[in-house]
Amino acid sequence: MNLTHIEHIGIAVKNLEEAIKFYEDILGLKCYKIEEVKDQKVRTAFFQAGETKIELLESTEADGPVSKFIEKRGEGIHHIAFAVNGIKQALTELKQNDVKLINDTPKEGAEGLNIAFIHPKSTHGVLIELCE
Repeated sequence: MNLTHIEHIGIAVKNLEEAIKFYEDILGLKCYKIEEVKDQKVRTAFFQAGETKIELLESTEADGPVSKFIEKRGEGIHHIAFAVNGIKQALTELKQNDVKLINDTPKEGAEGLNIAFIHPKSTHGVLIELCE
């Protein structure tokens, strides 16, 4: 697998506007994009922090994955996303190594990236996203 860098860190929040205000007014970062990813039932806001992006995630549905995450664990780090060259090959390698996947094939995520998630049961409790 050819991971190149941490693409972003996803943070689950209850209220996107309040969270954006904190990251801009207190931390001095600038939100450069807000978008909705309907099939993931989420609105996202992106910030550039050096070489890494921060992605804030607000659920758009009560039964969405981010909403369920917040119910169980509260607001906070939701996932770490790694950039990968060859996401399809990476997923094949993971399957060959009996790694539990949430997505067997890539799908379109925020910012037009092809994404797939690795289940936390295989990663010592961390939801990992692969992005290409």
